[in-house]
Amino acid sequence: MTRAEKTTAIAELKEKFSNNSFFYLTDASTMTVEQVTKFRGLCFEKGVEMKVVKNTLAKKALEDSSEEKGYAPLYDALKGPTAIMFTETANVPAKIIEEFRKGSDRPILKAAYIDTAVYIGDDQLKSLAQLKSKEDLIGEVITLLQSPAKNVISALQSGGSTLSGLLKALEERGEE
Repeated sequence: MTRAEKTTAIAELKEKFSNNSFFYLTDASTMTVEQVTKFRGLCFEKGVEMKVVKNTLAKKALEDSSEEKGYAPLYDALKGPTAIMFTETANVPAKIIEEFRKGSDRPILKAAYIDTAVYIGDDQLKSLAQLKSKEDLIGEVITLLQSPAKNVISALQSGGSTLSGLLKALEERGEE
């Protein structure tokens, strides 16, 4: 790879990192070509971009990014074969890896970057898979916000019939 090609690759990776709040670093070594093809297909179906990179280029791209992003803990994970999974939904790559590993022991999660939080190690896979997506959280908030309004409306409706019943009963007593 020439110096110009490396510079271009670093610039492309830097842009990818800055445009994605969620990415995973994985080790897909020792997987057969058939397994890698199947895994890439699964990633493509779920909208996850998988890119095999040289560790030195990825590290330089991360170092060139702003320090406030907090990429420094990821540097130690950039050893050995590395594939980066870029996604728009934080938990999708973890779910893909879990699903794929039902029939294989790879890929292994080296690290994950989730909106400034860094998860290191394969033991984090289960907790990453259980993260809720932005859409799930918005749905829960809407449900919580609707609940009190429904209770008030329900109380007013039931109270209204009770109140009118009381007034009617009082009116009938007054006539007697």
